[in-house]
Amino acid sequence: MAHLFSRLMTSRHLLRKNGGAFVIVAVGVFGLVVFLLFRGHGSGPQEAAASDVLPISGSADATSPPLVGTPSDIAAAGPQQTRAGGTAQSPMSATSPQAPEINAAVAEAVNLVRSEPGAAIQARDKLNKLLQAPTTTPEQRQAIKDEMAKLSKDWLFGPAAFPGDMLCDTYTVKSRDTLDVLGRRMKVPHEILMQVNGIQDARRLQPNRAIKMVHGPFHAKVNRSTFTLDLYLQDMYVRSFKVGLGKSGYETPTGHWRVQEHGKLVKPPWTDPDTGRLYKSTDPDYPLGSRWIGLEGLDGAAKSRTGFAIHGTKEPEQIGTAGSRGCIRMYNDDAVLMYNLLVPLNSQVDVID
Repeated sequence: MAHLFSRLMTSRHLLRKNGGAFVIVAVGVFGLVVFLLFRGHGSGPQEAAASDVLPISGSADATSPPLVGTPSDIAAAGPQQTRAGGTAQSPMSATSPQAPEINAAVAEAVNLVRSEPGAAIQARDKLNKLLQAPTTTPEQRQAIKDEMAKLSKDWLFGPAAFPGDMLCDTYTVKSRDTLDVLGRRMKVPHEILMQVNGIQDARRLQPNRAIKMVHGPFHAKVNRSTFTLDLYLQDMYVRSFKVGLGKSGYETPTGHWRVQEHGKLVKPPWTDPDTGRLYKSTDPDYPLGSRWIGLEGLDGAAKSRTGFAIHGTKEPEQIGTAGSRGCIRMYNDDAVLMYNLLVPLNSQVDVID
């Protein structure tokens, strides 16, 4: 008992001696607990850890303009989530006040084709006007081009001519008609008439047969910054192609060009200006691909320039890059199609930045 009493007295003495320190420690511990309990409830911005960001459910902001695309496309895309847990605004929504109207007009044209298959021409013409509208944003233009490229498979490259189309119609072949003459009359190569009508031999054009006619000419616009070639029938957008362009020091000249007279050739012999080597079409490393469409410059940096062409390539991996000596390279199949569409002297090619 005496021993226990001695220990109690010692503890009382220590408590009296260091009481201030104990109070300070106790207050500090209490403050730390309060901080840990309430630190997540402040009003300031906080960055969540990656594992804390959860998928967002629910609809997009009701004030955002409608997205251009099919319902399945929009559903597949879903909302874009930011690191802080919000929904990123669609590029289509950060536009001028006219942007929602453009989107709505595009959606109307697309729905028109789906509900009325015979309305392809009306939808195409409407989309083409929207494509040229000054208030249309780059994102909207790309969406419009995608829809118009789909439509071109029927109204242009398909065998049927749609009522009310000013670009394609039906013609009844006369006894002395030839596809070559009909093509020159329409300012298109006879090859495209063969393609859309499924004619295998141009010499066997049957009189009284109804064939689809295409009213040309076709034109092209090459964008150096995007490495794309846009194809037009008169002023109607058709579709786009990826191209290769001139490398540093050999940049493809900007300006206004046209297809040279007698400039369309199938695998012509070509001399490399650097090495002087003559390439023939039978050489395994022949560089020009399947077709050559020679160009002559009319205005801008292209004025009076020759030696440039649209042609195929043996290096398809360079399509979409700057690797040529200034020519416009295409995949070989695309070069064949372009050969079947462009007409010397009538078809124009604009190269822009």
